[in-house]
Amino acid sequence: MAASQLYTKFARVWIPDPEEVWKSAELLKDYKPGDKVLLLHLEEGKDLEYRLDPKTKELPHLRNPDILVGENDLTALSYLHEPAVLHNLRVRFIDSKLIYTYCGIVLVAINPYEQLPIYGEDIINAYSGQNMGDMDPHIFAVAEEAYKQMARDERNQSIIVSGESGAGKTVSAKYAMRYFATVSGSASEANVEEKVLASNPIMESIGNAKTTRNDNSSRFGKYIEIGFDKRYRIIGANMRTYLLEKSRVVFQAEEERNYHIFYQLCASAKLPEFKILRLGNANHFHYTKQGGSPVIEGIDDAKEMAHTRQACTLLGISENYQMGIFRILAGILHLGNVGFTSRDSDSCAIPPKHEPLSIFCDLMGVNYEEMCHWLCHRKLATATETYIKPISKLQATNARDALAKHIYAKLFNWIVDHVNQALHSAVKQHSFIGVLDIYGFETFEINSFEQFCINYANEKLQQQFNLHVFKLEQEEYMKEQIPWTLIDFYDNQPCINLIESKLGILDLLDEECKMPKGTDDTWAQKLYNTHLNKCALFEKPRLSNKAFIIQHFADKVEYQCEGFLEKNKDTVFEEQIKVLKSSKFKMLPELFQDDEKAISPTSATSSGRTPLTRIPAKPTKGRPGQTAKEHKKTVGHQFRNSLHLLMETLNATTPHYVRCIKPNDFKFPFTFDEKRAVQQLRACGVLETIRISAAGFPSRWTYQEFFSRYRVLMKQKDVLSDRKQTCKNVLENLIPDKDKYQFGKTKIFFRAGQVAYLEKLRADKLRAACIRIQKTIRGWLQRKKYLRMRKAAITVQRYVRGYQARCYAKFLRRTKAATIIQKYWRMYVVHRKYKSKRAATIVLQSYLRGYLARNRYRKILRDHKAVIIQKWVRGWLARIHYKRSLHAVIYLQCCLRRMLAKRELKKLKIEARSVERYKKLHIGMENKIMQLQRKVDEQNKDYKCLMEKLTNLEGVYNSETEKLRSDLVRLQLSEEEAKIATGRVLSLQEEVAKLRKDLEQTRSEKKSIEERADRYKQETEQVVSTLKEENTLLKQEKEALNLLIVEQAKEMTETMEKKLVEETKQLELDLNDERLRYQNLLNEFSRLEERYDDLKEEMTVMLNVPKPGHKRTDSTHSSNESEYTFSTEIGETEDIPLRTEEPSEKKVPLDMSLFLKLQKRVTELEQEKQVMQDELDRKEEQVLRSKAKEEERPQIRGAELEYESLKRQELESENKKLKNELNELRKALSEKSAPEVTAPGAPAYRVLMEQLTSVSEELDVRKEEVLILRSQLVSQKEAIQPKDDKNTMTDATVLLEDVQKMKDKGEIAQAYIGLKETNRLLESQLQSQKRSYENEAEALRGEIQSLKEENNRQQQLLAQNLQLPPEARIEASLQHEITRLTNENLYFEELYADDPKKYQSYRISLYKRMIDLMEQLEKQDKTVRKLKKQLKVFAKKIGELEVGQMENISPGQIIDEPIRPVNIPRKEKDFQGMLEYKKEDEQKLVKNLILELKPRGVAVNLIPGLPAYILFMCVRHADYLNDDQKVRSLLTSTINSIKKVLKKRGDDFETVSFWLSNTCRFLHCLKQYSGEEGFMKHNTSRQNEHCLTNFDLAEYRQVLSDLAIQIYQQLVRVLENILQPMIVSGMLEHETIQGVSGVKPTGLRKRTSSIADEGTYTLDSILRQLSSFHSVMCQHGMDPELIKQVAKQMFYIVGAITLNNLLLRKDMCSWSKGMQIRYNVSQLEEWLRDKNLMNSGAKETLEPLIQAAQLLQVKKKTDDDAEAICSMCNALTTAQIVKVLNLYTPVNEFEERVSVSFIRTIQMRLRDRKDSPQLLMDAKHIFPVTFPFNPSSLALETIQIPASLGLGFISRV
Repeated sequence: MAASQLYTKFARVWIPDPEEVWKSAELLKDYKPGDKVLLLHLEEGKDLEYRLDPKTKELPHLRNPDILVGENDLTALSYLHEPAVLHNLRVRFIDSKLIYTYCGIVLVAINPYEQLPIYGEDIINAYSGQNMGDMDPHIFAVAEEAYKQMARDERNQSIIVSGESGAGKTVSAKYAMRYFATVSGSASEANVEEKVLASNPIMESIGNAKTTRNDNSSRFGKYIEIGFDKRYRIIGANMRTYLLEKSRVVFQAEEERNYHIFYQLCASAKLPEFKILRLGNANHFHYTKQGGSPVIEGIDDAKEMAHTRQACTLLGISENYQMGIFRILAGILHLGNVGFTSRDSDSCAIPPKHEPLSIFCDLMGVNYEEMCHWLCHRKLATATETYIKPISKLQATNARDALAKHIYAKLFNWIVDHVNQALHSAVKQHSFIGVLDIYGFETFEINSFEQFCINYANEKLQQQFNLHVFKLEQEEYMKEQIPWTLIDFYDNQPCINLIESKLGILDLLDEECKMPKGTDDTWAQKLYNTHLNKCALFEKPRLSNKAFIIQHFADKVEYQCEGFLEKNKDTVFEEQIKVLKSSKFKMLPELFQDDEKAISPTSATSSGRTPLTRIPAKPTKGRPGQTAKEHKKTVGHQFRNSLHLLMETLNATTPHYVRCIKPNDFKFPFTFDEKRAVQQLRACGVLETIRISAAGFPSRWTYQEFFSRYRVLMKQKDVLSDRKQTCKNVLENLIPDKDKYQFGKTKIFFRAGQVAYLEKLRADKLRAACIRIQKTIRGWLQRKKYLRMRKAAITVQRYVRGYQARCYAKFLRRTKAATIIQKYWRMYVVHRKYKSKRAATIVLQSYLRGYLARNRYRKILRDHKAVIIQKWVRGWLARIHYKRSLHAVIYLQCCLRRMLAKRELKKLKIEARSVERYKKLHIGMENKIMQLQRKVDEQNKDYKCLMEKLTNLEGVYNSETEKLRSDLVRLQLSEEEAKIATGRVLSLQEEVAKLRKDLEQTRSEKKSIEERADRYKQETEQVVSTLKEENTLLKQEKEALNLLIVEQAKEMTETMEKKLVEETKQLELDLNDERLRYQNLLNEFSRLEERYDDLKEEMTVMLNVPKPGHKRTDSTHSSNESEYTFSTEIGETEDIPLRTEEPSEKKVPLDMSLFLKLQKRVTELEQEKQVMQDELDRKEEQVLRSKAKEEERPQIRGAELEYESLKRQELESENKKLKNELNELRKALSEKSAPEVTAPGAPAYRVLMEQLTSVSEELDVRKEEVLILRSQLVSQKEAIQPKDDKNTMTDATVLLEDVQKMKDKGEIAQAYIGLKETNRLLESQLQSQKRSYENEAEALRGEIQSLKEENNRQQQLLAQNLQLPPEARIEASLQHEITRLTNENLYFEELYADDPKKYQSYRISLYKRMIDLMEQLEKQDKTVRKLKKQLKVFAKKIGELEVGQMENISPGQIIDEPIRPVNIPRKEKDFQGMLEYKKEDEQKLVKNLILELKPRGVAVNLIPGLPAYILFMCVRHADYLNDDQKVRSLLTSTINSIKKVLKKRGDDFETVSFWLSNTCRFLHCLKQYSGEEGFMKHNTSRQNEHCLTNFDLAEYRQVLSDLAIQIYQQLVRVLENILQPMIVSGMLEHETIQGVSGVKPTGLRKRTSSIADEGTYTLDSILRQLSSFHSVMCQHGMDPELIKQVAKQMFYIVGAITLNNLLLRKDMCSWSKGMQIRYNVSQLEEWLRDKNLMNSGAKETLEPLIQAAQLLQVKKKTDDDAEAICSMCNALTTAQIVKVLNLYTPVNEFEERVSVSFIRTIQMRLRDRKDSPQLLMDAKHIFPVTFPFNPSSLALETIQIPASLGLGFISRV
């Protein structure tokens, strides 16, 4: 490809810039070969002439297309160069907030200086098991790749984390180790992964410090090997450290700190245990106050100290050792405060009793005088003598600091050794992953020995990195069979030779250290003489003779020679060390032990480890027996050896590289400094990787990806079936230069820039196609617009013409209307005049007629009143005469009646003396009294009526008299008024004359008043108008206020409704949370139970040793059933021991059902106790009544005695069973393996034991009562039998049994005497009872005879009534009943005539009996009505059955259909819907129906839920027999067998679904037939008859509900495991709509192809799997509501996993992918509609995914767009919305990126939203499940048991 074709107008290039390093510009004209100047237009708007270098004539770097900017892998860029890398990293870091980027095999990590939510447990789970290229770059992806390669390739791995201080190396290494600890787990229960992570706080506290670049900078290098076993679980770890910065202990620069541990100690100085350390504030110590910054913002050193101590405890460092460490560290601080005073220039001294030194000596346990002496003196040894020489103050200070550094270094090594010991494992290590956290390339203004060693190590690592990258490139080329051409790459071996070869820098430095008078200056001169002008990489500064320059791979570095020798020697006075070794403090001498004793136990490794693992953590110590020369190995020599061993280890492993970049020096979050970033990119080798990749064929495409991306550049004739040949043909036409590409076996390799050229061609083709589409669309739009305008014009014309016609018609109507109005107005005027004249005439007539009528009325009124007065006077006189006559007549009558009454009284007195007369009169007295009472009542009623009438008449009379009196008074007044009126007329005439005069005056006044009134009227009208205006305004305000009030009321109601809805939702959420918490507990319980069973199985396998011999078992029983079932059969005798050969698991399920029975059994025993107590009381009363009578004993029927004995035996057997069950429960509790539940002292254990104690006490009481009852029954039986009868065999047996129980002879004698006395008493009692029994028998015979007669009479009446019609029948029955009651009443009156009290009690009992009869009658009426309804229902069903049978049978069916065996129900037998089986067949039933049942055969051939129906029918029969033991045994065996099946075949969806369906059906049957009204609403009468009668199984319903929840959760896990591999491929990667999204370049980290290969899952695969799940559940008869819940859970899993992958994959966040997702979701919704599951809530679970897809497609520019996004994405969290916007990546040039300002606008709008900060959805979340009651309409009696189930031993009842 010629340059002129790429450097065309509008092409964008990169030009160097001193500030921004690289600046983007755009060509203003095409470049032509030979041009020396390029016309450029900068982004800030300026034009620039860019001159090309005349020597090289190199053109500026081309800029990549926008669609490639922000790629995950830098090698995917078309143009690979420094500005492209820098710009890509900047865009990802600043715009997309992505800190990780791949660069080939390197992960570039930029420190964000901010906590990001991308390291949680959910992120770890998302990356676990994924390919490295399938997810966005992350440290977890690198860790997962290392872990997978270790397991796949059986090769050790290394992760090399490098970077300068503050770049985040330590954090990256920490997260890598955390990933391994989380994913792999530990092989033992010692939690090794926690120990590995716990080593971080310890090492950070003693090895990290605050620097100007980093608040938590690691001041040492470390290599941690994490060991794994054969199952790749963590078993241990080992740590090696390199080059601890000891100088920081004694010196810190400005704004820096010492190591964290010193400040943590000072912050915790007030703790009681730290009082002995005598510490204080950090500013009190010289070693901690030099930096002037003792506090780090946001860090609490006291809390960090607590974390450090906790980590030490976890790693096994005891409290004593911890306090020892803190004593040594405190001693170092106090040593730093030791001061010296100068005596002269060559000597110094310490002040006497110097407090810091005394504290140091106390803490270290050394002698004060010796330490004081050797701090100010040193020993010099010559060949002949030894001298003690004083030293100067400066030398003493340096010696003190050297001692402090040496002690700290030894303590550091000691801690590392102990950490390694804690992380060491005795298990053989199979492989390991090493994590190297080492310093990156460093260059400062002043570089010394530390920087030299660091850069030397980086040179070695860079060499290893270059070789590895080159090797990978070579392997890729050879794998694809591409012709291999040698790629030149930078080899830094010369620089390494300069440092470490013979006569190299380190060799000369060691040699100079051996010289007695060697100095830094002499060493510098040797360097100049040896290497200057001889090695191109070594230079001398111009202005210095004490420095040298080395050309490293990253940059030139100038090193100052001052201090090199001293730091290389690392000299400490030997006398001071001897003083410390003689310390009384035991831990201090341990620090200075020999190397062999301090080696970590992890040095004992497997054969697969490299020799590096067998060296100490810090190889700075010598072994005893070494020579002095060997003992004084320099620091440089030690570092070189350890570095060689490290490189050997790394070369023996597969390396993975993480390069940490520091974006700025000010620790600002998400701030990118281009200069600093370029320095680090050059230093860490990222650009070298780019250069090696760019030298060959950096862009690589598979043939299918190339075809999919560039299909638009092909013509239809170019497309062949062979994709490879198609690509070859196309590339030959597009790129003529064949050197620009190569064809491999599976990929096409392109040179740099070729993909950009192809992208340009593709964009041009798409642009041309877009222009053509736009042209066509615009033409179509214009035509549509013209047609709309034409149609609109015609419409306007039509409306205008219509308007004109309507106007003319309106004019005609108005003219006609005016004429009519005139006519009617004229008529109105004339009519009004007529009406006024007529009205005046009528008024005159009315006045005249009224005057005449009033005169006539007055005359009539006078006549009428006179007549009334006469009438009342005459009446008064007549009444007076009548009253006088009446009074006289009444007086005469009274006298006569008195005389007659006296005569009658005499007669009655005579008759009353006769008794016979009294008896005759008494007969019928009650009837007479009743008649008299009725007469009295009637007379009272008549009297009341007469009194009411009389009061009414009196009221009327009084009112009339009052009226007459008032009329009389009014007439008298009117006469007086008439007299007065005549006199007044004269006076009125005089007044009229006066009034006329006044009238004239008033008229004149009236005119003036009218004038004033007019004026006032006008004024008032004005005032009224203003008031009206004000009124209107007020009305408007009122209306506005009313509207406001209404709106406020609406708002209040809306808010109240919203609050109500929110509270309802909150309550529902709380309910779901509680339900979810409960179900999670069940899940955890089932998991622990399974683990417990597994451990027991393992223990039994380990413990059970096979013995010789063979024991035969029944073939019908399962061999493993004893593990899950238990036997409830108890022997009759208690002394039979239980079988010891049965495993202990047999009794474990006992605690599940035993308490359910115990509670019921105790209540039953209490009831039986009360019955027996009542019976005993009654017997005692009978004995007391019969004491005085002694007659012959009556013969007592033996049936009662047999009943008593049977009841006694039953109680004894029940007590035995209960006792055995209690013993079993105690054993089960003692054998339970959950210590936290059943351990003594636990709450559950205490409660359970209290209940057991109370139950056992109750049983003892029952036992005593039974014994007493038994003795009384025996004695009673002996007393009842006659003396002369012979003893029967039963008597002898009973007596023999009782005698056998009495073992002592004394007891037998006492019992015999007691029995004799009892016999005498009972004889007397029975004599008295005999007479009473005979009397009662005689009375009963008489009653029986009378009842027989009554019965015959009733039958005759009933026969007569049946012959009558219904109305007459009722009347006759009533008449008969009245007659019967009357006769009975008369009979009892005669019977109780002498005793009124008995008669009264009889009447009361009669009334009670009548009430009872009425109640019974009502009940019978209800029963009759109910039976009639049932009869109608049965008749209707019978009719339907007969009709259905007739319709189903046709001639065609009879002829054509083959004859099949059909189960024909027998009509002669009425089945009760129960199944009977023998107790010994229970195991066979469970085995055939549950354990060995194949769900597929049952689901296809039989009715759904058949096993559940069969089990319930068996439970019904056990309930019918009242056999609680059988019920309990069957239910327990069923539950345990279901658990066993699910444990064995728990990963089979069909099995789990089958048993979930049957468990739910079994649960519904227990509810439907429980007899509770709430569950019987939908039952038929026949089903109600099938309800359980004896047992309440509510507790078992709860157990079954819990089992169903566990099965449901297992079902969800199974379908999740099946769906999970399909979801990402089918929902995201596969292109359901082909051609919508093209494949972008992917670089070295290849992603999974989106093209559907044979092994790739598609959306159809997911839909088929969902349909398979649905069909299986439907076949198994699962409840529809439960199917909806499963569908909701399935869709949640699909949505959650899809969204999580979308949030972690930048390449999936594009407009076209949003369209694909929405189409896929629509297909899922269509599936829901087809299955009628739209109301299941499944669609709502996809709402976050739908909104994420919409977010990818909506417009993202303006504030309105931001508002629309905020309102639309209510199901997404703020973190998810921002993440999607940051990840949004254009696939084509026509799309635009989301601006940073728009994302900030979204964040500002969503800042008040309260949602979870969690980025990913919880894909493991399981919604709480409910089991709505679903009754079955299937009749139990119609269920047939197929022979295929092998249940022939069961019979229908």
